[in-house]
Amino acid sequence: MRLFFALLSTNLQAVLALRTTFWIQALFMALNNVIFFVFWWVLFERFDEIRGWRIEDVAALFGVSAAGFGMARIFAGGLDGLAERIDGGQLDPLLVQPRSVLLMTLGSRTNADGWGDVLSGFVLLAFSGYLSGVGLVLAPLAVLLSGLAFTASGLLINCLAFWLGRVDDLARLIWDFLLVFSVYPPSLFGGALRVVLYTLIPAGFVAYLPTELLRNPAVNTLVIASLGAALYAVLAAWVFSRGLRVYASGSRFGVRD
Repeated sequence: MRLFFALLSTNLQAVLALRTTFWIQALFMALNNVIFFVFWWVLFERFDEIRGWRIEDVAALFGVSAAGFGMARIFAGGLDGLAERIDGGQLDPLLVQPRSVLLMTLGSRTNADGWGDVLSGFVLLAFSGYLSGVGLVLAPLAVLLSGLAFTASGLLINCLAFWLGRVDDLARLIWDFLLVFSVYPPSLFGGALRVVLYTLIPAGFVAYLPTELLRNPAVNTLVIASLGAALYAVLAAWVFSRGLRVYASGSRFGVRD
């Protein structure tokens, strides 16, 4: 963990070296999220609720999803372009380091726009009214579980490159699907699609269950959400380790300090 936070500190110093760029990226991402939520607000001006979800619930869902995604962007920015780096044999410099390849990969970079996601996420959580009372404890926990699930999902998606080769476009497409479904109330979906949203595209674990923890606090919801995120994280780490066994090194040489 000392290594991981040392990487994060170094990456933050790098992005803060251009402070103006950092704040522009963060603020524009926060503005983008708020503008997207305005469409929901306009819709709920006409309807009190949609399939059992009120505007406060959608704000909580969007807030958890945005903040969780932002956590993944900040703490696991190395997921960006990972499939392309795997296919191009660009993990070589990490393989010779006397540290966890997985941690070095995830912590190899950070993204300034992630701070905008986290900021807008907590603003929406405050707007929802769930960021009070017991929510002061449950909301950060929900965001943490969402961030862990987002990171695990992104890692699993990118690991396809170990076996399928050039899949960066496919990985980006699946990632976009996950983001889209994570900000829509799950009651809008049913049947087979709901099964998909808890397995192949785990929007249920990155957004639905963490948000349900705020809407209807219960021990069983906390256990299921925590176990789901933890199992996805363990599965992603295992798949990455298996992928390294079939990884083909690139022809380029590089040195990492």
